[in-house]
Amino acid sequence: MELREAIESVFDNDIYRAVISNPTSKDSEYKKIVIEDKDSVYQVAKYTDKQVFHDNVNKNQIADRCLEIVEGNYKRVNAFSKDSEYIILISKKGKVSYKVNKTSLIAPIKATKEHNRKKNYIFSEGMNIPPLVDMGIFTKEGKVVSSMYDKFKQINRFIEIIDDEIIKLNTKHLNIIDFGCGKSYLTFLVYYYLREIKDIDVNMIGLDLKADVIDKCNRSAKAYKYDGLRFELGDINGYEAPFDVDMVLTLHACDTATDYALYNAIKWGAKLIFSVPCCQHELNSQLDTDSFAILSRYGLIKERFAALATDAIRGNLLEYMGYKTNLMEFIDMSHTPKNILIRAIKRGTTKKSHKETAISEVEALVREFNFSPTLYRLLIENDRSEDNA
Repeated sequence: MELREAIESVFDNDIYRAVISNPTSKDSEYKKIVIEDKDSVYQVAKYTDKQVFHDNVNKNQIADRCLEIVEGNYKRVNAFSKDSEYIILISKKGKVSYKVNKTSLIAPIKATKEHNRKKNYIFSEGMNIPPLVDMGIFTKEGKVVSSMYDKFKQINRFIEIIDDEIIKLNTKHLNIIDFGCGKSYLTFLVYYYLREIKDIDVNMIGLDLKADVIDKCNRSAKAYKYDGLRFELGDINGYEAPFDVDMVLTLHACDTATDYALYNAIKWGAKLIFSVPCCQHELNSQLDTDSFAILSRYGLIKERFAALATDAIRGNLLEYMGYKTNLMEFIDMSHTPKNILIRAIKRGTTKKSHKETAISEVEALVREFNFSPTLYRLLIENDRSEDNA
């Protein structure tokens, strides 16, 4: 049995708890990982020797997330439903064994919403975080405004995604560019998290095209006494960073602005990229196919397919350029359909076969639908033109 098949078989059942253990390496960062049913999501808790880190995963994505965690990293999974235990064992050679034991255990009562509300967020009630007060999420007393609780959770989710990678990076200094920063609410919060919570020396620039926005953000940074944060007026396309860039943020940069931001990040060799794309019109206007005309027949389907294809292409191009890339759900679909976050982490090395697969998949999609994606042109077509010059 393949590992994916075994994991999917496990989560076809009503699993209330799963434990991933027995790391393949004694140097593994997380000694065990516990997955628990929390009503609408599964909560993933990753345990180091001294700390635990949490994130939430949609139920329809938990099998993929579990496979991502286990494959090559752990040798045992124990999962529990109300009447069975499911056991997956992986040998040193990668052979997978799978068995089910019937039990008399009764699943524990699921956590209440109030319990979930009190989980250990990175930003928690009682902390003095001026940007959250100015955003109307915290009261002046540091309490979450009831009507803003979903936004509060969304912000914490974003910071948790960054935190997972910052822990691995183990650095005391970061140079960061935030492209298309806008009003910069998340920019201020990322700076606060890195500087005040992680005690990292941060040099951060927010870039935007609106002069009034830049002026207001600089005044706010000064008021907050965020000395390592400044804002500049400028275009993402062709921007020259004044330092070696470690991290690039691009949050809701409109349409192809995301592509230029990703291109710059790749060109600079940024170690970390976090991108939440927005307003993806480019491929929607280009989509032209005879074999799959059904995808262009209905406007809504065409729009969503083009947006998903855009991010799939971006993900593969990042893989081709040497990044380990995940496309993650950032917020629940009930809030907005623009809910994908691209997380890309610079690899040490990338297998040639992996790069070839990544680019061949992009080029097959481009040929079939007559796409001409901006990031593909910037990274691939331009480089080939220079090689042939």
